[in-house]
Amino acid sequence: MVDAIYNITPEQFQKQGIHAVFTDLDNTLLAWNNPDGTQQLKDWIAAMQAAGIPIVVVSNNNHRRVGQVVENLDLPYVARAMKPLSLGIEHAKEKMNLSRHEIVMVGDQLITDVHAGNLAGLRTILVRPLIDTDAWNTKLNRFLEKFLFFGLRKKYPALHWQEDLND
Repeated sequence: MVDAIYNITPEQFQKQGIHAVFTDLDNTLLAWNNPDGTQQLKDWIAAMQAAGIPIVVVSNNNHRRVGQVVENLDLPYVARAMKPLSLGIEHAKEKMNLSRHEIVMVGDQLITDVHAGNLAGLRTILVRPLIDTDAWNTKLNRFLEKFLFFGLRKKYPALHWQEDLND
């Protein structure tokens, strides 16, 4: 559990043997209501690309929505990924020609992103949502996640948000 995807450096990924990052789009890479993203996002993508770590967006959104956003970021993507199923992640993994141990799935939702990544056998990182508001279809997941977090924290008392992977 990391505060933000932008806090994770290429060196931290490389130290963990990560050669590719699969990431959710909304509230993970950028705020769902800011399709242009921020300079911080663009700098993070540039740092990953300079280190040879490809980023693939794996989103449940439709092709039009994801395509419009990632076109400006020049990132490959899988739309309609059907998370919490692992189908979209498996599709992206086949394109990368990497083993599941070399890929991490990053997202802001336990129920969709983390669960799908775990089903695919990937390491997963949960990040805090970039903003406190959500699209209407995400609000139910956020409500259910409160109960999941309660159970997880009871089972794993040391579970806490970290600044980055080295925290």
